[in-house]
Amino acid sequence: MSPQLPGSCPIDSRTLARVVEDALREDIGRGDLTTMLTVPAATRARGVLLAKQQGVMAGGYVVADCFRQTDPGCAVDLSVAEGEGFSPGECLGEVEGGARGLLSAERVALNFLQRLCGVATLTRRFADEVEGTGARITDTRKTTPGLRALEKAAVLAGGGSNHRFALFDGILIKDNHIRLAGGIAQAVARAREGAPHTLKIEVETACLDEVRVALEAGADIIMLDNMDTEEMAEAVRMVGGRALVEASGGMRLERVREVAELGVDLISVGRVTHSAPAIDISLELALLD
Repeated sequence: MSPQLPGSCPIDSRTLARVVEDALREDIGRGDLTTMLTVPAATRARGVLLAKQQGVMAGGYVVADCFRQTDPGCAVDLSVAEGEGFSPGECLGEVEGGARGLLSAERVALNFLQRLCGVATLTRRFADEVEGTGARITDTRKTTPGLRALEKAAVLAGGGSNHRFALFDGILIKDNHIRLAGGIAQAVARAREGAPHTLKIEVETACLDEVRVALEAGADIIMLDNMDTEEMAEAVRMVGGRALVEASGGMRLERVREVAELGVDLISVGRVTHSAPAIDISLELALLD
């Protein structure tokens, strides 16, 4: 195997190490009994990652960290880069090292890889649907607890964009905020007073009257939440470029092109993270001579 490094890690290395360590601890616990009892300690092996279906690569760096945490001396050689498509039967990469370490990390590595490739693959399908319209597909905070950084990186690999990462890095005034603040105008005014001047303020709206109020309040981004196509079209005309417009709620592949062609700037799709099906990938191990 060539000494090729896996694709660059798109998230903080400490975050990655912690997430992988927790997942390995969950699976291995006090020890991999089957492997320790059946495979001699000195045994070395080579593994091949094989795609069982078509997809988009995401999470190769996580796979590498999984194997290196159980065998620091192993070699990982990924043959498909983050964001590249792959076909059934294609080799996604190889790993070589102590057999015990490879076996103990196998399930966790595959769980991460299958999940993240699934997110990237579904995101790519949505992104392809809106190509040429000027609209961008964005994710949401509807992510797997503890895996947000990985899943949002997979969205980028699939050709999507990231919405705010968490509650601390963006202002999105939603229905509950509006009710508790006393209205859209009051919520926007308070946010504007306390927010850094560089931070945009987004308001979720459910009808045209709310769009009008949000515009008058000076919202930078207006989210059209669960509106039908006709109402969204009127909202885009009403905004007239004075704010960015985001479509949200129930965005399906069959509808997303139609929504994009209305002239919205962003389409947020929760399902790219909360409902992406895993891509079937296997690890086939063989003894090294």
